[in-house]
Amino acid sequence: MKTKDTIGEEALTALSKVRGGTAAMSVGTGKTLIGLKHMDLHYTDTSFFLVVAPKKSIFQSWIDDAKKFDLEYLLDRITFTTYLSLPKQQLHYDVVYLDEAHSLLESHGFWLNEYKGIKIGLTGTPPKYLHSERGRLFNAHIPVVYEYITDDAVSDGILNDYKIVVHELELNKAKILKAGKAPKTWMTSEQASYDYWTNRAMNAKSPKERQIMSIMRMKQLMSYPTKDKYTKKLLDSLSNQGKVILFANTQEQADSFGIASYHSKNPDSEENLERFKKGDILDLACVLQLSEGVNIPNLELGIIMHSYGNERKSSQRIGRLLRLNPDDCCTIHILCYKGTVDEAWVKTALEDYDQTKIEWIND
Repeated sequence: MKTKDTIGEEALTALSKVRGGTAAMSVGTGKTLIGLKHMDLHYTDTSFFLVVAPKKSIFQSWIDDAKKFDLEYLLDRITFTTYLSLPKQQLHYDVVYLDEAHSLLESHGFWLNEYKGIKIGLTGTPPKYLHSERGRLFNAHIPVVYEYITDDAVSDGILNDYKIVVHELELNKAKILKAGKAPKTWMTSEQASYDYWTNRAMNAKSPKERQIMSIMRMKQLMSYPTKDKYTKKLLDSLSNQGKVILFANTQEQADSFGIASYHSKNPDSEENLERFKKGDILDLACVLQLSEGVNIPNLELGIIMHSYGNERKSSQRIGRLLRLNPDDCCTIHILCYKGTVDEAWVKTALEDYDQTKIEWIND
């Protein structure tokens, strides 16, 4: 069994041998500390470093770890920036650290091509497909040179064990949805609505049109009421069993379940999060903000309402529940519509997890 220190040393050794590479590591394995130690190896009186992250809140993790591990002197040499502002940055840095490197976009390609220093990627979810936009960027600039996946961390006792329950739901065939725009509206069903947008996507005349129709289909899937009703029943069944985090699709949906919520439009979000951490409240609904960079003590239960056709978002949400004591076990409930692209998304999102720990049930 490997220890967290051993994993960190292995990753650091691999990164130190390249001028461009990524450590693809599970949550809870200390990616930020690895970045700081790599920085320490390249530190001189004239060194400058650039740390890039998808949002400003992640910068605090670098600052906190630098202070915690006696690397605070590095902070004077670090410039922090978001991926949105990366193209505006100068090119004089000795090393650039791409935290949550999966956030790279094609628009960052020009800056990466112009930059001639060392490029280090840190992520728990590298691109699965090398032909994708992110896959091409990774392959060209920061290919994976070290990998340590979630199930490795579970086996080594670094992360707690898990159980995933996938609830397969049938699309409602009753005409309960209003379609169209006034004055011409009509009633339709979830099934008919899904079939309509699927046909539009399949019969698209161009890749751009197919993409738009697929996005419209995803938005419709996220809005169908069947998952809302099922989630309310699931929340009731989990009542008093421990802390439950619910990942909803929208802010409005997060506010609709009668429990505390955390999102950018809720002025009570930070207070709700602190109360949830302390155990003063046992249920919290959120959207995207808790996917990265937030740890919640004693979080044993989770509900994921939608997989978005993006395994990265699902992995990040699952990662919120893998911070228990190694002897404990969390249970993640994932909802999907049977026989739809939603089901295919969930299967893709769970490909890299231990299939013996995944149960599919029809509800």
